[in-house]
Amino acid sequence: MGCSWLMGFLTYTDVFFAIVCFFLIRSLFQKQKLLVNWPIVGMLPSLLLNVNRLHDWYTEVLRANGCTVIFHGPWFSGMKMLVTCDPRNLAHILSRAHFSNYPKGHEFSELFDILGDGILNADNESWNFQRKIAHKNTRNKGFRQIVLKSAREKVEKGLIPVLQTAAREAKPVDLQDVLQRFTFDATCILVCGADPGCLSTGLPIVPFAQAVDDANEVILLRHTVPRIWWKLLKLLNMGMEKKLANAWEIIDRFIEKQISARRDELQRRTTPPNINSDEGEGEATDLISIYMQYENREEEMASLKSPDTFLRDTTLNMLVAGRDTTSAALTWFFWLLSQNPSVEARILKELNSIPNPNPTKNKPRVFSNEEVSGLIYLQAAFCESLRLFSPVPLVHKGVVKPDILPSGHRVEPGMKILYSLYGLGRMEVVWGKDCLEFRPERWISEKGVLTFDHADKFLVFNAGPRTCLGRDISFTQMKAVVAALLYNFEVQVIKDQVVCPKIAVILQTKNGLMVKVRERAVAAA
Repeated sequence: MGCSWLMGFLTYTDVFFAIVCFFLIRSLFQKQKLLVNWPIVGMLPSLLLNVNRLHDWYTEVLRANGCTVIFHGPWFSGMKMLVTCDPRNLAHILSRAHFSNYPKGHEFSELFDILGDGILNADNESWNFQRKIAHKNTRNKGFRQIVLKSAREKVEKGLIPVLQTAAREAKPVDLQDVLQRFTFDATCILVCGADPGCLSTGLPIVPFAQAVDDANEVILLRHTVPRIWWKLLKLLNMGMEKKLANAWEIIDRFIEKQISARRDELQRRTTPPNINSDEGEGEATDLISIYMQYENREEEMASLKSPDTFLRDTTLNMLVAGRDTTSAALTWFFWLLSQNPSVEARILKELNSIPNPNPTKNKPRVFSNEEVSGLIYLQAAFCESLRLFSPVPLVHKGVVKPDILPSGHRVEPGMKILYSLYGLGRMEVVWGKDCLEFRPERWISEKGVLTFDHADKFLVFNAGPRTCLGRDISFTQMKAVVAALLYNFEVQVIKDQVVCPKIAVILQTKNGLMVKVRERAVAAA
């Protein structure tokens, strides 16, 4: 009896050992593809093992699989995704002809639930309504002038004084933190009509900014686990979901305060803001005041899922879009300049070629919007930086009807599509053998003007109906910041620090970007 039991045990052990060996051998054969589809758990182990370097891992997987791969999660988890960076697929998905088949979808709204029904989260009628308002404002001549003027004033009265203090004290400063403060203040002025003063001497703690960072981190982590898992954590208010809940409370408290302040201000006015002007007449200089005028338009508000939270959702979406993406783009730009001094030298040469209308000593120079608009090489350098470090590295889409992508892959309702802009910029088959090099010259034609040859594979500002309305304004703002910083200061990135992407929805640096700042001697010359 005992001997029979032992023989049975050995048989089961042999079978188990054979199964393990089979999957280990299979793993070795599939190593070049970096993914193994295991029974029950699917490809989730590979993802979890690389979650701390998610964007680079996705890039390696896509490079090994012809720019597109189907990711299978655990059985019955519904975690089936098509991950791609194939420009043909992206053009297909984002085109006007197929726009309705690839909405952000219900699952996106769940993952980004903190955004509510704002424009970054919306689809269909809700998105059309909000897009119409945003288009009217961004095309409004008066509003565009306010945007550019307020950014220039913030550079002159906020950014430069803080860096001058850092230069005098000869202390390292986290440039990413400084730039986030700059973009947060500038965005708050436009959205809320008030300057929170985050970019001031002493760099005060900003609970709202930290809360947004925490939310960005948790939302990306939601993409890496089965939906049922993060839903359970949310129900129990545990782990990463507790972190998000705490951040959510801080964010809502801040936004409620801003909206309340604008309501009080509007009640004191004798003339309401003019939202129908194409030239910017009226007293409205902030977006909350403008958007408040839509609250009583019941027919238009009916398209929203949550009309009661319209102002809250809109305010948060605009603050997040304005603060995080621009500061992330600027941070990576300065990091790349530190690795490519020849590019910085050429930008300085371009800046010095602009006559200084007021060469006053001891007064930093701030460039006008007209002056920076003609900086061809600087804009080319920005395009190249955004190619390598897109502020939004991973984009999520849903599927309404079955379709076959240009790559030959079939997608069906219930599948999730992720396209990697971070990976797209690093594909040799897309950009050539120098794809990993920072080379602004690729954006300049033989005639010395910006080239549009790369429009089909440069999707940082989206494409099709969802093309970013603020693209031109963003470029002007970023060029104004860089021009002022480079002309007036030497920004030296401290050596031996680890600079790598943070695993979050917005591509920030994980540990900040510590720099030393010195006032540039030629600035006053």
